[in-house]
Amino acid sequence: MSQTTKIFSVDSLAVRVYSTQADMAVDAARLAHGLLKAAIDKNGSAAAILATGNSQLQFLEQLIKHDLNWSKITLFHMDEYLGLSKDHPASFRRYMRERVEQRVKPKVFHYVEGDALEPIAECERYGSLLKAQPIDLCCLGIGENGHIAFNDPPVANFNDPHFVKIVKLDEGCRQQQVGEGHFPSIEKMPQYALTLSIPALCSAKAMLAIVPEKRKAKAVRDSLNGPVGTACPGSFLRTQKQCTLLLESESASLL
Repeated sequence: MSQTTKIFSVDSLAVRVYSTQADMAVDAARLAHGLLKAAIDKNGSAAAILATGNSQLQFLEQLIKHDLNWSKITLFHMDEYLGLSKDHPASFRRYMRERVEQRVKPKVFHYVEGDALEPIAECERYGSLLKAQPIDLCCLGIGENGHIAFNDPPVANFNDPHFVKIVKLDEGCRQQQVGEGHFPSIEKMPQYALTLSIPALCSAKAMLAIVPEKRKAKAVRDSLNGPVGTACPGSFLRTQKQCTLLLESESASLL
């Protein structure tokens, strides 16, 4: 079992720090497995929201190794670029299809159709699916600008009336996607995306915020040490007692 180097709380948020990203990924997968298995044992099924991005790769790889009855698990994801095909290399649907769905074959994987002909209707459709399905677990990250899902600082709303909405991506978020290698330049990537809102993410019974890498250290510091506010959307996790934040030595280096 991977060992934490530090365990503490900030407001209502539990925080666990690991020596390495590998240790963090192994333990995050262990925790996620336990939560999903408990839901299946209790209710006969489970549902989870999963995040994409480079920061989630090791965690997802560890999670799918666990012995879970995936045929009883309904999956959702968090966001998709507006107008992007499901087969585009940067599509989050493709990311999840190749890394999760095709490998574990869940009961169903509900996808945000970013290239739907009527994107507002698509927001309503996906939001209705989420509201109709109690979510046992939400696994998320925190972006370099503090975003959770695509709730960047300019569009984050802690009391959002919508479960899914269309947002314009801010410069920091778009630069992160280029930096991670998903687009060759900022001019080549979409300016808009469909995203789950913060209330939608936080509707889950349990949340695991999995945040590795040095480039996330400032966002982690601002989330934990700054004011709770939309200037750093990740700070809202401090109000969520069902959430655990998992860090490793590099992402926790500014604490």
